[in-house]
Amino acid sequence: MIEISSAEIQDCDEIIQLQRLAYESEAKLYQDWTIPPLRQTTAVLQQEFPQLIILKATHAGKIVGSVRAQLINGICHIGRLIVHPDFQKQGIGSALLRKIEQAFDQAKTYELFTGSKSESNIRFYQAHGYHMSHIKNISDRLELIYLSKTNKL
Repeated sequence: MIEISSAEIQDCDEIIQLQRLAYESEAKLYQDWTIPPLRQTTAVLQQEFPQLIILKATHAGKIVGSVRAQLINGICHIGRLIVHPDFQKQGIGSALLRKIEQAFDQAKTYELFTGSKSESNIRFYQAHGYHMSHIKNISDRLELIYLSKTNKL
């Protein structure tokens, strides 16, 4: 059974390990092994920890999913929604997304981004009510698609 709860500072190392595993497919898709999720360290996540709400999905005591977010000027910025490859397509990502939105129920808008080639991610977010808002060119190989959703307070 999957349980979703708040992450604790001591979970940072396990979350970073999962993050690296989860983002390998993105690195392959973009032929870029320098993307920020692969370079982030446990120490950096621990430094960011106080500013974020980080959720974890656990199965048999092991973290199999995570998401993080913070509220800035009424906008809930959601990031690093990850699910272990062996646990994908089981509703964990959807559950994490719903829970992080609920944690920021005072937000006017939810915003997140994914790479333009990450079509399955884009479809996933659109299925959860997100709409493309703008595109940001990062490099010759990477364009980010920003998606947003208005909170129906």
